[in-house]
Amino acid sequence: MLVENFPIEILYKKKILKTKQDLDSNNLKEIISEVNLLYKGEDFSEQEYLKIMSFLLDIEYTEKIHAKDKAKNITKKIPIHYLKKYPIFLIDDNSCIKVYINDPFNFEPLNDISALFNKSVIPILCTSKEILDSINYVYGEVEQDLENTLENIVQEDPVDILRELEDISDLLEDHDQAPIVKLVNQILTQAVRFGASDVHFEPFKTYTSVRYRLDGVLYNQLKLSPKLHPLVISRIKVMAKLNIAEKRLPQDGRIEIKVGDRSLDLRVSTMPTAFGERVVLRLLEKGKRLLKLDEIGLNQELLDQIKDLITITHGIILVTGPTGSGKTTTLYAALQEINTPDKNILTIEDPIEYQINGISQTQVNTKIGLTFANGLRTMVRQDPDVILVGEIRDSETAKIAIQAALTGHLVLSTLHTNDAPSAITRLVDMGIEPFLVSSAVRAIIAQRLIRTLCENCKEEYTPSLQELKQIGANTQKNIKLYRPTGCDKCINTGFKGRTGVFELLKVTKEMQSLLLTTYDSNIISQKAREIGMQTLKEYAIENLLLKGKTSLDEVIRISRI
Repeated sequence: MLVENFPIEILYKKKILKTKQDLDSNNLKEIISEVNLLYKGEDFSEQEYLKIMSFLLDIEYTEKIHAKDKAKNITKKIPIHYLKKYPIFLIDDNSCIKVYINDPFNFEPLNDISALFNKSVIPILCTSKEILDSINYVYGEVEQDLENTLENIVQEDPVDILRELEDISDLLEDHDQAPIVKLVNQILTQAVRFGASDVHFEPFKTYTSVRYRLDGVLYNQLKLSPKLHPLVISRIKVMAKLNIAEKRLPQDGRIEIKVGDRSLDLRVSTMPTAFGERVVLRLLEKGKRLLKLDEIGLNQELLDQIKDLITITHGIILVTGPTGSGKTTTLYAALQEINTPDKNILTIEDPIEYQINGISQTQVNTKIGLTFANGLRTMVRQDPDVILVGEIRDSETAKIAIQAALTGHLVLSTLHTNDAPSAITRLVDMGIEPFLVSSAVRAIIAQRLIRTLCENCKEEYTPSLQELKQIGANTQKNIKLYRPTGCDKCINTGFKGRTGVFELLKVTKEMQSLLLTTYDSNIISQKAREIGMQTLKEYAIENLLLKGKTSLDEVIRISRI
């Protein structure tokens, strides 16, 4: 019996066994049959079933296929649709082949593999999810295939290259398609594996640059021949159902793709340039879990304050920052916090990035006249308690939002400003009277996303005097900072993931009095700091840099935006 610490009490509990003496060769067949029946009736989880079968059949069981084993795989010698059918994963162990399988009674693939490679096979029980994840991992390793694909494209007939397919299929399974289709699929698959948020196709005179945005920073990934550029763009435009003949005007579209068991929406934007059409893809994963307020990087003090603010019955709360700074994520987290059956929550967004149960969400459609302003004007007649406006872009939207906040609604929205005090100035510039701003605005949250160091390779060091000045410290005593080095786990960037950096300006009575006399952002900022506001840089230093979670260069980078 191979499974250590096997919970034999499962068999007792299900009355398959009464005593250990029942487990002998005479009645083993009956026991296995009974276990199979219970498993089909969903009395056991797959993991429990495989553990029991490993125990009864004396077959090895593993919960995880380790990286060192994956490195010896010969899985790609078998078509992916065959592997996923059973599913199976293959490891070449010199004298034999280890076959990870989740059905101990399915001998067909074992016989096929043995005949194909002329070697004996050793089955190893493993969950179907782990096997499928491993298959997707192996077929997702496209870096080494890109050069071969490019070589094949050069030899391909142009008519065959343009024979595009529009089906939404698993990109990992499209290995039998035309080389240009393979190339686009491999670029997208690699982007998903790396966790890229955007993919750029940028044409220049002698080459086309393919770049990925990882954790907010663009990295060069591939250079394509300028001859391939129109073919790649045509493939993307066909996938997005755009007009491939129109190359002079910008176009927008979307693509739905699958990479393994992950479904993604790709927002496509094309723009004509001197050397061809430039294309940017924004990757949004469907079904991705929305973050909660306590998961976006707020320290406890700010978390408590924001939780209090979003429970008020009226007023406007603004989240500011540049594009890609996580404003929508923060607003969605706030909505989840207050999303209860007794509240009527309405949103108008462009686009709706994630659906939230229990909240009515409306998509802006300027082609038919459904703008933020028009949508917001209708929403106030829908008896709302909370309104989320994706962005305040113009004075009309700003005025309606302020009016809604003053008439008994909590309004959440975003602005594009560099810091919290600048939001006040921006609203006044949009034509909102200062007395209305002071009455309606309850708080402004400025934010950035900062890259966090890879825990596997970050390096500790003692900062120089110059670096200490940059963080406002006067002595080197007991101060240790960390910097990135790079490893395989972080794709040699030194960073893995991002977290939020925040600045909270609360419009207190003291601040309201100031806003009636001035809307100069410098004066507002000075007053806000006097009453306790921490700037973005100060927040990043105290909560991330000095705790070894990010680097000084990152703090400086986000502070300069």
